[in-house]
Amino acid sequence: MIASLLAATLLAAAPGPLTVVQSGNADVQKAANAPGATAQSLATVVEKFVDFEELAKRALGDKTWAGLQPAQRKEFTETMTGLLRASYAQKALGQAQAQVKYGEEGIDGNEASVGTTVTVKKDAIPVEYRLYRTSATGAWRIYDVITDEVSLVDTYKGQFRKLLADKGFDGLLSTLKSKRTQLEKENATSAQKSAGQTAVP
Repeated sequence: MIASLLAATLLAAAPGPLTVVQSGNADVQKAANAPGATAQSLATVVEKFVDFEELAKRALGDKTWAGLQPAQRKEFTETMTGLLRASYAQKALGQAQAQVKYGEEGIDGNEASVGTTVTVKKDAIPVEYRLYRTSATGAWRIYDVITDEVSLVDTYKGQFRKLLADKGFDGLLSTLKSKRTQLEKENATSAQKSAGQTAVP
């Protein structure tokens, strides 16, 4: 009885999907426009509301995930999370001046969606966020971003399927590690250039 009441209280207290997306975007905009902003600093902000681990798991697929050993799951999750953090933050940094218009939220059980329109340099782009409610706290977390009808999860799922067929899981993991290293190097180089430009002579 007490446990069920506590669960109900947590669910009632948790911010709704629309609020999560609005506050998350506000935090990213603030971080992106801060002096000396880097992809790394944005990644720390983004991962507070985007569940990269859940995104990676859904992109790999339940069947493949179920067939992995615990050590393989851990390595895949860590590699993919690092790659997603670097990629997502890099894009967010490039949209520091974007204007966001919010639509309505749609909730179906423990899944939800929030539609938005992002305007960057007069280009209006439809962006939909997909969220799920965590079983532990009842908090809503983003696991997919659909930009102009292109799903991030589905995009990775297609790439993973091909790589798994051609190279197997080890080949997929190796490819992801290389891509992660490349992105992190690009972000580090951008951060160094930015620091050099803002440095006082």
